[in-house]
Amino acid sequence: MKIQSMKYLITGGAGFIGSHFVKYILKNKKDASVVNFDLLTYAGNLETLAEIENLSNYTFVEGDICDKALVEKILKEEKIDIVVNFAAESHVDRSITGPEIFVKTNILGTQVLLEAAKKHDVPRYIQISTDEVYGSLGETGFFTESSQIKPNSPYSASKAGADMIVMSYYKTYGYPVNITRCSNNYGPFHFPEKLIPLFVTNLMEGKKLPMYGDGLYIRDWLFVTDHCKAIDTVIEKGKAGEVYNIGGNNEKTNMDIARYLLDYFDKDESSLSYVPDRPGHDRRYAIDASKIKNDLGWEPEHNVEDGLKETIEWYINNEAWWKPLKK
Repeated sequence: MKIQSMKYLITGGAGFIGSHFVKYILKNKKDASVVNFDLLTYAGNLETLAEIENLSNYTFVEGDICDKALVEKILKEEKIDIVVNFAAESHVDRSITGPEIFVKTNILGTQVLLEAAKKHDVPRYIQISTDEVYGSLGETGFFTESSQIKPNSPYSASKAGADMIVMSYYKTYGYPVNITRCSNNYGPFHFPEKLIPLFVTNLMEGKKLPMYGDGLYIRDWLFVTDHCKAIDTVIEKGKAGEVYNIGGNNEKTNMDIARYLLDYFDKDESSLSYVPDRPGHDRRYAIDASKIKNDLGWEPEHNVEDGLKETIEWYINNEAWWKPLKK
């Protein structure tokens, strides 16, 4: 799909991954334009986008993807060529204590976007999902695009529900969609409730690192700019109706990540604080990304050590961005 001069509606574009993708498109697609549609919840931050806010090919609209009238108005007036939906409630712990907003935003909001995009003949829709919809793996094996959907938290269940709605629009109406399911992202501008930025900023503040359970939960870590390039590859080369897994080929336990950070800051394991485990905590996620590699030619560029170093240095140099968020 040739997208150099296209107009994107990027929902959730003030969040972590969405803001990186907004900047990626404006940097790499010189004739493209972006409408960034975001509700600016606690995790949305326009300061993340300060460098591009005055560009003539960039527009920000504050609003909720569940607002049918506003979504319809944007799609009608802006003549959007592609919707890329990052908008989601995404923190597992918050979904455990308050699941209703996850169901509303992640499922109903997705359906509102899809219906409006179909109604206004938007040529393409991309749903940004997560490997958490697959549930938990044992010690071996990998999630493939044909793995059974078995979510274990209200967050992952709401994302799985959204995926099913998206695919139903392809099967029922022939509407051209793609779903991407990524592993754990990390990098600059990550909200400091998430594991890596929380650990980094706690060490900078002389605080302990809260470690769930035994610390041996395994995740595949994907640097955020690698993820942006993968999504762009799916937009350019992906086949309608297909799901593409996006992984970093960087399986690490939470303890592995903590030890790397402790070593970087010259701390020892006395800086760890073991806390009660999260209910329904999935033991291991691991992505088989061979489909996007073999079919579309994408591979991650960052290993986790280089990516962590770049991330740590960003937080060290940008206290003014993250300190107010921790308060």
